[in-house]
Amino acid sequence: MAWGGTGTLGEGQASGFRALLPPAPPDEEFDELCFEFGLELDEITSEKDIISKEKGEEKAKGASDVVLYKIDVPANRYDLLCLEGLVRGLQVFTERINVPRYEKIIPAEGERQKLIITEQTAQIRPHAVAAVLRNITFTKDRYDSFIDLQEKLHQNICRKRALVAIGTHDLDTISGPFTFTAKAPSEIKFKPLNQSQEYTASQIMDLYRTDSHLRHYLHLIENKPRYPVIYDSNGVVLSMPPIINGDHTKISLSTRNVFIECTGTDITKAKIVLDIIVTMFSEYCEKPFTVEAAEVVYPNGKTHIYPVSTALGYLRLLTRMCLKSHVTGNGNQIEIEIPPTRADIIHACDIVEDAAIAYGYNNIQMVIPKTYTIANQLPLNKLAELLRLDLAAAGFTEALTFALCSQEDIADKLGMDISATNAVRIANPKTAEFQVARTTLLPGLLKTIASNRKMPLPLKLFEISDIVVKDPNTDVGARNYRHLCAIYYNKSPGFEIIHGLLDRVMQLLDVPPNEENGYTIKAAEGTAFFPGRCAEVFAKGQSVGKLGVIHPDVITKFELTMPCSALEINIEPFV
Repeated sequence: MAWGGTGTLGEGQASGFRALLPPAPPDEEFDELCFEFGLELDEITSEKDIISKEKGEEKAKGASDVVLYKIDVPANRYDLLCLEGLVRGLQVFTERINVPRYEKIIPAEGERQKLIITEQTAQIRPHAVAAVLRNITFTKDRYDSFIDLQEKLHQNICRKRALVAIGTHDLDTISGPFTFTAKAPSEIKFKPLNQSQEYTASQIMDLYRTDSHLRHYLHLIENKPRYPVIYDSNGVVLSMPPIINGDHTKISLSTRNVFIECTGTDITKAKIVLDIIVTMFSEYCEKPFTVEAAEVVYPNGKTHIYPVSTALGYLRLLTRMCLKSHVTGNGNQIEIEIPPTRADIIHACDIVEDAAIAYGYNNIQMVIPKTYTIANQLPLNKLAELLRLDLAAAGFTEALTFALCSQEDIADKLGMDISATNAVRIANPKTAEFQVARTTLLPGLLKTIASNRKMPLPLKLFEISDIVVKDPNTDVGARNYRHLCAIYYNKSPGFEIIHGLLDRVMQLLDVPPNEENGYTIKAAEGTAFFPGRCAEVFAKGQSVGKLGVIHPDVITKFELTMPCSALEINIEPFV
């Protein structure tokens, strides 16, 4: 069974899936059940069918015929990322079982497990949470599901361990209190999971540099002066997050008590991950749906008990969605208890959505609205669409360029300093081509011409799109403006053609060529334009843009060889 790019359950788990939903419905009914629950049954297949399609029937000989269910799960439903959560959710939805009541057991002061965080972790992974699953019983399928859920969470909410790393340990092989600290790589030495000898932290990084799985996480700490590490009271290493656990605390089918620690850079995500793991597998504890709390001590001396209780206080409908509820007050209010499995519920609208899913979208009667409203196109969009048609009729070809660009495109190449552009910067750009939001449409059109230099001349392009500039007076700190930009590229600059296009646009906008209530152009200077060949456009008492012949330096920087002229104006004042 697969979830939207998050992986596939093993054959044993998939084969046991339908067995946990007695009576097993036919495939068509199961497909309908998934749809009603907000899931999508993509495919019913088998390992043999998959290999046969990809490599041919000859290669598929001997492969398993066990039925596999491929199901898409919403990205925010972390509680459905394992067999246990998915089956439990469907059984509650179909009212075959009651909503589980999760109980947090807090041992006495001297008996609870304690995780102490030192100040050395502050610059690497400052947060940690922990809990214990007592008297749990593992089978092969349960164990596989337990490991598989951790991997799915790592790839999903944990963002490939960058935000959170999960460590699970056999509690009977270690003794608390535990210490989460950070040390120099040469000072850390232990036997990694499934290895036969001890290595220093530096050697471990070298060991896994070619590992197909773990090498993707090395960059998270390899350049740090200290590596995070968790010890027990005897100095036994539990894990070196986010890379590898120690072999000493390895979990097996005979493990009865599991110590779970989640370290990371995002405390909210860490708490969600811990809640998901303990709620999914507390079902297999001697007392089902109970979890033993652990105490976490922060460097400032403050202590926190985890997991955090998440009871916050349509009854039947919400119960089907694992949301326990009851009527309070004078009967017009409902108090709802949010289980720790439902981290996706952050607003009242999420509860209403669940109620609608339980009721069934197909069961909602379609009625004519009591209030009649007529939709209308946004005036600015309507104006832009009309202008696009007329610019095309004038012989110009429309281009659509990226809203993000490099700092060089809007500053250096146009002869400006980046500080003068008032550009909105991207905090963590993935590529140098997308560092800032564009403040002008001109670079995009110049780059488009550079990519089409082999086309017959002249090249006449236009674009009507938004530009973005900083604005401290708005709630988001930035503002969009709808611009019109046109460019003419030929053996001669063609300023008269661009000037004629401006006159045509103003004619279409019913703006006459006069100073009082129309438009005028006045000589101006612009770093992107040739000196003495630039004009500023004034309309409705304000400057709306510029036109002119592009400066030869700008043409060269965009790898062009012919002269060109351009027009760029803000069309919002004409709405």
